[in-house]
Amino acid sequence: MKSRLLTIAFVLLVFQSWAQIGPDKYFVEFLDKTGTPYSISDPSAFLTQRAIDRRAAQNIPVTEQDLPVNPAYVAGVAALGVTPIDISKWFNGVIIYVPDTSVLASIEELPFVKDIIRGGGKGVTTTVEDKFFLEKQYSRFTAARFKSTGTYDYGPSYWQIHMLNGDMMHDAGYRGEGMVIAVLDGGFQNADILPVFDSLWANNQILGTRDFVNPGNNVFNEMSHGMSVLSTMGGNYPGELIGTAPKAGYWLLRSEDGLTEYLVEEYNWVCAAEYADSVGADIINSSLGYTTFEDSTLNHTWAELDGNTTPVTRGANIAASKGIVVVNSAGNSGNSAWRYIGAPADGNDVLAIAAVDSLMQPASFSSHGWVTASRVKPNVAALGKGTTVAFTDGTFGHTSGTSFSSPVMAGMTACLWEARPYLYQSDVRRMIEQSGSQYNDPDTLVGYGIPNFYLILGTPGNGNETRTKLSAYPNPFTASFTLEFSSPASEKVNIEVWSLMGERIYSDLRFPTVKGVNQVTLDQLSGLNPGIYLVRITSEKDGKTLYSAKLEKSVM
Repeated sequence: MKSRLLTIAFVLLVFQSWAQIGPDKYFVEFLDKTGTPYSISDPSAFLTQRAIDRRAAQNIPVTEQDLPVNPAYVAGVAALGVTPIDISKWFNGVIIYVPDTSVLASIEELPFVKDIIRGGGKGVTTTVEDKFFLEKQYSRFTAARFKSTGTYDYGPSYWQIHMLNGDMMHDAGYRGEGMVIAVLDGGFQNADILPVFDSLWANNQILGTRDFVNPGNNVFNEMSHGMSVLSTMGGNYPGELIGTAPKAGYWLLRSEDGLTEYLVEEYNWVCAAEYADSVGADIINSSLGYTTFEDSTLNHTWAELDGNTTPVTRGANIAASKGIVVVNSAGNSGNSAWRYIGAPADGNDVLAIAAVDSLMQPASFSSHGWVTASRVKPNVAALGKGTTVAFTDGTFGHTSGTSFSSPVMAGMTACLWEARPYLYQSDVRRMIEQSGSQYNDPDTLVGYGIPNFYLILGTPGNGNETRTKLSAYPNPFTASFTLEFSSPASEKVNIEVWSLMGERIYSDLRFPTVKGVNQVTLDQLSGLNPGIYLVRITSEKDGKTLYSAKLEKSVM
């Protein structure tokens, strides 16, 4: 028997309110998963081996939450004259289109139905690109030449990668290979024909597509926002644009209806995230956010952005609990009445990305967050004002928005996880935060600041250490510090000191060591600015990191 009974008066009241709304989309939540033909003892029936392996590597069990819903429940709802659109196993329900709201009372009375949530989605009032691209006056260019490294000819995209020391990651051989990124967006127009993505197609790095707005639809015929987002990660057009993870694999998933703004899109997002989980994605990039809707009765309040309340935020946190790093744009509301970040950027387990300009200053449009004893939002920042992207006509240019700082960060996250495949998703997020340029003094604009991925690569735990721990003292230091380490044999090593922004402060190449304990003192450092510095000792023979440590330069 259902847990709640409706009086006749209540049924009539609900029916009258639904009837006034007219055709719309709804989420029907089921009471349980009783009768599902699936079992947690056989996860291969609903998860790919890659997804199972990702969970096993992070000690994440398969639970009832992972079980697909009972298909008989979906069929029972559909039999009443509605159209199922997407199914959510995490939320145990189905998104339906209801052409005649008179059937809603009958659905409510089904013994396996727990709740019906109105999602909206019937109107078309928003211009396609306006709710995504912050600036309509794009700066387009072709055949430009900018600074590059020996690995890639980055062209104008150099700064958005170098700001994170991503070029050094690429030079070290980490370009996202073996990692899978699911891109949740509103469409990927022309991504199947643009030359900037030729290498993705040639190397089978586009792993598949799926439309959760209009199932079965061609995502390459939809809006271009997701294509431009993809270009900042997977693009490979030397001299114009190189993405932050040009060797990663990509799932292109459309969860966003670019023509509308309704609550149902949050449920689409959850369904897409579940799919990303099931195919074994390591990272989700979501350049999407939700605050208010075309139907104001569905609007979120600021109080709801508590990290685990809105549907999309709950779904994003669940995705993280499955071992996925969820990277999301902070939002472009900094100059608006709303001002703050949206959902799911508020998620407790979501890496929310703010935008900075080319001078590494907070972009005025980037949404504000908060700093508390337990949470910092946004988490970190990347270039989002003047980011280099690809356009549908084959040209390239600069545009702005946290929509682009987010994928820049997601691609670098893939490179980091490639370098350290044994890390848990929570470790990846934590290390990115800890490498931030203002980790010791986060703020509400850029959180922990701009990460330094090469710094992370050189910190202890990168899998290359073969010796005992490096001792560095005093720490903090003022004008000098001493390094102490042991060596199994006489050899030559390279000793380097780097700033968090990737500037090499000190270098002693081919420093001779002796078998046993070695000591070296670095002095005349009083002129350094206060902050965090990285010391690395690498093998002169093969370049592997032997020791590394962080030191803090204190105020004199």
